[in-house]
Amino acid sequence: MNQYVTGAVIKEMREQKKMTQLQLAELLGVTDKTVSKWETGKGYPDITLLEPIADAFRISVTELISGNKIKNENVSANMMRSKFYVCPVCGNAIHSMGEAVIQCHGVQLLPAEPEQTDENHMIFIERVEDEYYVRIDHEMTKDHYISFIAASSPDRIQMVKLYPEGSADARFKISGVRKIFFYCNRDGLFSIDVVKGIDDKETSYDNTKERMELEKTADMLFGKIGGK
Repeated sequence: MNQYVTGAVIKEMREQKKMTQLQLAELLGVTDKTVSKWETGKGYPDITLLEPIADAFRISVTELISGNKIKNENVSANMMRSKFYVCPVCGNAIHSMGEAVIQCHGVQLLPAEPEQTDENHMIFIERVEDEYYVRIDHEMTKDHYISFIAASSPDRIQMVKLYPEGSADARFKISGVRKIFFYCNRDGLFSIDVVKGIDDKETSYDNTKERMELEKTADMLFGKIGGK
């Protein structure tokens, strides 16, 4: 473990809960002087106290150690709020429906922020019966490649892991798909909305000026881009 709960975190969360040092101490079975030592950096709580401390603040041990409190919004989250975490050390890709505290190889991971596709990361989508065939126009060398492609719907995520020297393509069931994500190991996460009436056609398109003009037309006709 490369991190441990700090006194500053304990103090901040105690004050957020409007608890005194004595009140926290009584919950934990220690003295208020002990809590004071933690908060002033003169000592650390024993590892056996981490879970009781987290319980007192109504958070997880992971949140306590990381110092990041997660807002409890995940209950109402859906796959359209998907977040992707990628480890810079091993390339491990982790999907979450909402906010999470995730570590890999001792590194606390931040969610990748998706960017719009560009001329260096062009995407082609073709409808083949009840599937989308998705292809990324991108090299697949050991140093520069697409790590994964994912398709998100309100109730599910379809994710295909890719490997260097393989092909940068995947197939997804069409039902409910509204957004396509893909991750470049150098340039990060990209996404594109699936536009009903454009992506449903049986021939491929590329992410160029023509598609953007079609999107604007669809937006004018249907009021919202996003597959509804």
